[in-house]
Amino acid sequence: MRALKLFAVLTFFTFIMSNCAFHAGMMTGNAALTTNNYKLVKIASGTASTTKIFGIGGLAKDALVLDAKKDMMQNNPLKDGQALANVTVDFKFSNFIIVMKEKVTVSADIIEFE
Repeated sequence: MRALKLFAVLTFFTFIMSNCAFHAGMMTGNAALTTNNYKLVKIASGTASTTKIFGIGGLAKDALVLDAKKDMMQNNPLKDGQALANVTVDFKFSNFIIVMKEKVTVSADIIEFE
């Protein structure tokens, strides 16, 4: 019986002390790239994150994807004749015992039509 109790306690602490991360994402195309009349200028990205402790917090952010997109556009403003293509949204959820963190990264190809 004592060995079973010890096993249960060790299993519980192993579960509590471990951390996990989960990644997910999606990709969409925004610009019509049917002909070869464009060139790739660069890849732009922006991030936003929130942290919760015991499930409390994160109220300063209303929309993480929107905040990440704003960050991307502020750091990479489009010029005339440029557009976003292959927009990707990636999510990372991390859980460290009592702290949960969510991070969103929005990335896109900046293309320039010729």
